[in-house]
Amino acid sequence: MNAPPETLNLVRQWIEKAEHDLRNAEHTLKLKKNCPFDTVCFHAQQCAEKYLKSLLIARGIAFPKTHDLRAIIQLAPAEIELGLEMDLLFTLTQYAVNGRCPEEEEPITRQEAKQAVAVARQVREAVRSKLPKGALK
Repeated sequence: MNAPPETLNLVRQWIEKAEHDLRNAEHTLKLKKNCPFDTVCFHAQQCAEKYLKSLLIARGIAFPKTHDLRAIIQLAPAEIELGLEMDLLFTLTQYAVNGRCPEEEEPITRQEAKQAVAVARQVREAVRSKLPKGALK
């Protein structure tokens, strides 16, 4: 797949932001005490979202403003098989909004935060395998 230089540059910018989110989630998760698991999950979701959107940008596919990872992935052409579990994407999607404001929800656990980071890494690897080489530094 050949993409214009401007497109590749934009994809690289999205990837850079996604990597920042993943780095933030991984670094924060290392805290032994008082780890804000909601923040870890939020950044994991943001990483996955930005990677999925970078794939669409690379393919010249417009997307609406949404945090719904399943809706984003469904915009990709059928020939792009990422092998991601939709149930895990649904769970990760919830962290885009849930947990950012005080509500009556159960607190997010360390295990849930670890799972969110693991899913973000899966999305990262799946998308990177489908991006044009020029998009990756």
